[in-house]
Amino acid sequence: MAFLLFSLNSLRGRLLLLVALAIAPIAVMTIISGIREHDHAISVAEENLQRLTNLAAANEAQSIESARQILRDLASVPDLMKDQARCNNLLDSIQRQNGDYANFGVIQLNGDVNCTAIPSSGQVNLRDRSHFRRAVHLKRFVAGGYIFGRVIQKHTVNLTYPILDDDEQVRGVVFAAMDLTKLDRFVADIQLPPGSVLMTADSEGKIIARKPNPEQWFGKPVWPELRAAMAGEPGKPVQLTGPDGVERLHRFARVGNNGLTDYTVTIGIPVADITAVARRDQVMDLLALAVTLVLAMLAAWFVGDVLVLRRVKMLATTANSIASGSLGARSGIAYGKEEISELARALDAMAAALQDKERQHLKAEAQLRLADQRKDEFLAMLAHELRNPLAPISAGAQLLRSGNASPAAVDRTADIIVRQVNHMTRLIDDLLDVSRVTRGLVTITRAPLNVAAVVADAVEQAEPMMRARQHRFELVMPEQPLQVMGDHKRLVQVLVNVLNNAAKYTPSGGEIVLRVQEDEGNVRLQVRDNGIGMSHELRGRVFELFAQADRSSDRSEGGLGLGLALVKMLVELHGGTVTVDSGGERQGSTFSIVLPATEAQVVPVATKPVSATGSLLRVLVVDDNVDAAQTLQLLLEAAGHEVVVAHTAHGGLEAAQRLEPQLCLLDIGLPDLNGNDLARGLRMLGASKHATLVAVSGYGRREDREISKAAGFDHYFVKPLDLDALLAVIATL
Repeated sequence: MAFLLFSLNSLRGRLLLLVALAIAPIAVMTIISGIREHDHAISVAEENLQRLTNLAAANEAQSIESARQILRDLASVPDLMKDQARCNNLLDSIQRQNGDYANFGVIQLNGDVNCTAIPSSGQVNLRDRSHFRRAVHLKRFVAGGYIFGRVIQKHTVNLTYPILDDDEQVRGVVFAAMDLTKLDRFVADIQLPPGSVLMTADSEGKIIARKPNPEQWFGKPVWPELRAAMAGEPGKPVQLTGPDGVERLHRFARVGNNGLTDYTVTIGIPVADITAVARRDQVMDLLALAVTLVLAMLAAWFVGDVLVLRRVKMLATTANSIASGSLGARSGIAYGKEEISELARALDAMAAALQDKERQHLKAEAQLRLADQRKDEFLAMLAHELRNPLAPISAGAQLLRSGNASPAAVDRTADIIVRQVNHMTRLIDDLLDVSRVTRGLVTITRAPLNVAAVVADAVEQAEPMMRARQHRFELVMPEQPLQVMGDHKRLVQVLVNVLNNAAKYTPSGGEIVLRVQEDEGNVRLQVRDNGIGMSHELRGRVFELFAQADRSSDRSEGGLGLGLALVKMLVELHGGTVTVDSGGERQGSTFSIVLPATEAQVVPVATKPVSATGSLLRVLVVDDNVDAAQTLQLLLEAAGHEVVVAHTAHGGLEAAQRLEPQLCLLDIGLPDLNGNDLARGLRMLGASKHATLVAVSGYGRREDREISKAAGFDHYFVKPLDLDALLAVIATL
C-alpha cells in the first residue's frame, strides 16, 4: 500500500494511472460486450431450441393423431363387440399392418377386455385404467399416461376411443397400446448437441420418451424442478440444473392441440455449450485488452520519462533555483505549442518578472529610505517652523504681562503676535489642504473667472512679503481680458504659494515678474525670479511633498515643503499643468502655470463688501479652555460688547437664561456635553432660540461642519479664530 501511494504521488505513477483510466472505459465496454454476446447467444439458442421443441412435439402429435384415426375407424365398425372371433381377427390384422402399436383391443363398460390383437391367457379387466374411465366419461379420444403392459410386457401409452350407439351412449371403448420405443423413433431423428436432453412426459410427470438412453428412463418421473417448469407457461425458457449436475436451457411444447394429449416435450441444451463461443471471444478480448494495457503502461513508463519527466525535472530544477534567489535561472527548454513548453515559457516569464520586481523593490526600498529621510527632515522642519513663531509670541506675551511696556511697544508687540499667529495658521492650513487633496476630499467649485481678478487677489496677499524683502515686483497683463473655469479661492491660493515661494528664495532687492498671457487656447501664468535657482536634481522633485533644497542658516523662511506640492495638486484638479525651469543654482527660477481658457462672458471683478459697524451685543462664550475663553472675552469687551463666559455646556445653558444672548460662541469639544448638543439645547430655550450660534472648533472636516449645521449653528470657524471673519459676522448683526 505504501508503495502504491508513493507511486501515485510521483508523476510517473500518475502517468500510469492516467493510462489505466484511459483504458478503463475500453475494459468496461469489453466486459459489457461480452455480457451482451452471452445474452445474445442465449437468446438465439432459446429461439432455435423453441423451434426444435415444437418440431419434436409436432412429430409426436402426428403419431398420436394417426392412432386416433385408426381408433375412430375401429369404433365405427358395425357389431364390433358382438362377434368376438371376428373382432380378434380384425384387430390382429390391423396390428400387423401398424407395427408401431403393441396391441389393439375392445373394452366393455364393466372393464373386461372383449377382444384383443394379442390373446391373453385369462380374462383381463382394465376398469382400473384411468384412460378407460376418462374415455367413458368424456366420450372422446383420450391419450393415457405411461403403462407397462400386463399382457404384452412392454412400455406403452394407451390411446382410447369410445364406441357410441345411435343414441350417443357409450357401449364400449376401443384402445391401442403404442410401443414407446416406436414413439421415441421420431425423437431419435433430431440431432442435438452433446449433453443435450430431449424428453416427453405424461400428465403425471412420467417419462414416455427420452433421448439419449430411452430404455433406462421409461416410466420414471422427472425431477421436481423440471416438472414444475413443465406445468408452467409452455413457451417460457428455463435454466435448470439436472440430476447429473449439468445446467441446461429448457424450452417446452405441448403435444397436439385442442386437448389431443396431456404430454409435454422439453429439450434442454447445456448452457456452457451455448455460451462457449461467446466466452471464447470474451477471453480473447480480455487478453487483447491486457496486452494493450501492458504496452500502454510500458509506453507511459519509458516514453513518458523521455518526453515528460526529464523536462518536468528541468522545470523543477529551474523553479528551485528561482526559489533560492537565483532569479536569472531559466529552463532552457525550447518553446513549442505543447503544454510543457507553455509551462516553461510561463516559468521563464515569471523569473523575468521577478527580476523586474526585484529591481523595482530595490528601487522602492531606496525611495522609502529617501522618503523616511525626508520625513525626518520634515519633522525637524515642522518643529523648527512651529517654534520660530512661538518664540516672538511668548516674548510678546511676557512683555505685555510685565505692564512696563509703552503704548508704542504694546502696539508693536500686538502686530508681532498677530503676524506670527497668521504664519502658524498658514502652516497648519497647508498641512490640512495637502491631507484633504491627497485623500480626494477637496471639491472644486467651477465658475467662469476673470483671470485679472484672481491675479489681483493673489498679488494683494503676496505683496507684504515682497515689500518686506524689498523686492522689485513687475506685473505684465495682456490687453485682452482672459478667463478660466475654476475655483476662485483655490486659484488665488495656487498663485499666492508660487509668489511667496519666489519671495522666500530671492535675496533682498531681487526681482520678481508675474506675466499673464494667452497661449494657444490656454492661459499661462508665469512667475520668474532671479533668486537662488535650483539644481537639476531638485527640479525633478520640487513638486513632491516635503521637497526642499538644503536648508542653511540664512534661509529662515524655508517653510515645510508643502506649498509647491499643493500647487501641483490644485492645478491638476483644474485640468492644468505646472512646470519649473532653472538655469541652475544662483540663476533664478521660472514657474509656469497653464490653465484651459474659456470663451464665456467675462465676469467683472467683484468689489469687497465694506463692513459696517454694528450695535453692541450680548455675547455668550462657552469654551473649556480658560485662556482661549478669557482672551476672546477681552477682545469682545474691548469692542464694547457685553460678554458672559462659561466653561461647561450646563454652565452655558444657565448663563443663557440670565443673559438672553444675541450671539453665542461655542466650542465643540466640551467636557460634559459636546457643542452640537449645547446648540440644540439653546435652540429650545426661549431666551436664546433666536440667537446667532457660531461654532469655534479645532475640527475642520467637512462632515464636522455638516453635523454642526444640522445641530443649529449659523456659522463655523476653525481655531485659531479668524478675528476679521468674526467681526464681519458681528457687523451683520
